[in-house]
Formats: sequence, structure tokens, C-alpha cells
Amino acid sequence: MTKIVPCLWYDGTAEEAATFYAATFPDSHVDKVHRAPGDYPDGKQGDALTVEFTVCGMAFLGLNGGPRYPHSEAVSFQVYTDDQEETDRYWNAIVGGGGSESMCGWCKDKWGLSWQITPRVLMQALSNPDPAAAKRGFEAMMTMKKIDVATIEAAIAGESASA
Repeated sequence: MTKIVPCLWYDGTAEEAATFYAATFPDSHVDKVHRAPGDYPDGKQGDALTVEFTVCGMAFLGLNGGPRYPHSEAVSFQVYTDDQEETDRYWNAIVGGGGSESMCGWCKDKWGLSWQITPRVLMQALSNPDPAAAKRGFEAMMTMKKIDVATIEAAIAGESASA
């Protein structure tokens, strides 16, 4: 059994969120839904109280705790992608599913959780041993919402993306 599992607080929508994540990301599924054995401040007996789910192989617990504690950017989930198609698929699912765009590969889902949809090439650019290439990759990223793989690759090479 896992010794530590992040618990994510939802306002009555943990099961909906877990189902969305399971449909969006590989190696993801809803594991168990635990129903409240009695009424509680933000729900009634029989409501989904907690939801055990897995996203990209990592276990989570969703707690329907009510509106008191909304998600913030202080915690985000970084999902590494291998190419533009995968980047687009996750980004479009999150943003198109009621979420919102931010900068530098960050977006929020409709429940307020922050995600970083991060092509591996971006991480390679930022850790490039050539400081000039790393800077070009960084500067290119700073202009983007969703990361454009071709533009990052061109920046690393010191070329224009349209070249």
C-alpha cells in the first residue's frame, strides 16, 4: 500500500473530476467511490464523500469537503509530453473542458486545479548545457500559453520557427 497519497479538496465534484482525469490521461482510472454513511456539513448520506483515483499511474484521493478551500497555483501537476500532438490533446481537453489558459504551459481545469502541460523538449531546452540555447528556449517559452514544440526546437537551434 502507498504510504502517501495527495488529497485534493473538491466542492462536491470529486467523482466528476476523477472521471474526467481517467478519460483524459493514460494509466488513469477511478478506483473507488466511498459514499457518506450520514449527512455532513456539505453533503448528505449517500453522496460521494471521497473518491480514490489514479492519474498517470499516481494515486490521489478526492474529498468532497465543500467550498471552503479552493485550489490555487501553489500546487500544480506537471505532465510531460513527447510531442505536439500529445501536448495539444491534454491542453485541449483541460482548457476545452471548461478550464482556462495561462502562460508558459500552465492551464487550469474547470475545478481550479493547475496543470503544466510540458513537452520534454522544453525541459531539455531549459537544462541545455549551452547557456545561450537555454536562454533562447526560455525566452521562447515566456511568450507562449500552450507550448509550441517546433518553436522551442527552433529556439534551441538558434533558428526561427518558420525556417
